[in-house]
Amino acid sequence: MIEWLWPWVFWALPLPLLVRFLFPQSERVEAALTVPNLGGFSSVTTANSGEPARSLWKIILLSLAWTFLVTAAARPQLIGDPMSLPASGRDLMLAVDISGSMGTEDMQVQGDFVDRLSVVKAVIAKFVEARNGDRIGLVLFGTNAYLQAPLTFDLKSVNRLLIEAPVGIAGGKTAIGDAIGLAVKRLRKRPNEEKVLILLTDGANNVGEVEPKVAAELAARDGIKIYTVGVGADEMRMPGIFGTLGGRVTNPSADLDEDTLEGIADVTGGKYFRARDPQALIQIYAIIDELEPVEQESEVYRPVQALFFWPLGLCLALITLLLTVELILGRETSRV
Repeated sequence: MIEWLWPWVFWALPLPLLVRFLFPQSERVEAALTVPNLGGFSSVTTANSGEPARSLWKIILLSLAWTFLVTAAARPQLIGDPMSLPASGRDLMLAVDISGSMGTEDMQVQGDFVDRLSVVKAVIAKFVEARNGDRIGLVLFGTNAYLQAPLTFDLKSVNRLLIEAPVGIAGGKTAIGDAIGLAVKRLRKRPNEEKVLILLTDGANNVGEVEPKVAAELAARDGIKIYTVGVGADEMRMPGIFGTLGGRVTNPSADLDEDTLEGIADVTGGKYFRARDPQALIQIYAIIDELEPVEQESEVYRPVQALFFWPLGLCLALITLLLTVELILGRETSRV
């Protein structure tokens, strides 16, 4: 089906006629020329005999060119058949801590220690890829919380925005309450019954305008379920003077506030998970991945294809043809 984006442009079709009637060309009065013999002007008379036909074709070509130009300006569009988009009924926000402590290298992968954020990015990327039919949004937080991606079906963009986020770009502290508040603000406008927030952090709320428990109560009031994930190893051997053998053992997750994370999950009907290593983190997201979707009507999408370039191309072709013919006839007349 063809639709016109600007159909009112067709009112400009009679514009050339209005201009001709409102501003008529004044006829020039020339002095009569008397000659004793017209034989010498026979060739000129023959050359001018085709002028009425040429003028008629010129008017026709210009009229067609103007019609095609107005048609292109009306912006014709080809509306395709309706297509159903997959929709599971779940709106899922990811809130990921990217504060400076997420750069701690206490996650062991194939014998090497890797920073926490790199492991989190790899695990969440696979989790997001499997969420076909869900709208997913992304909040990154440190000292401040930022909406990195609104709720969208474009899972590749969400993954790319997460992977490109460096450690500490949002500040060195941890604003858990602000991150929850920002996610709740985006989720509360959605009509779906199943609204989920997955919050991952390795620290405690030490900055921000909203307390985590207050933000969790707001989420519970709007029917938003929060799953919290505390990431970080329990033990880490610091290298000493004689290498790792002489180093001391420390707890890199000493700042993790598990009580607050458990409280946030309990208030909203979610669950708290503890990820001490990459394998535990993978299992946690596998459990969350098993959440049953809520059925809802699928969204309908109709592809739109612009067609204005076809009449515009015909207009340019007619004008080019008219100029070419005029140039050729002009040369023949000059020769005569």
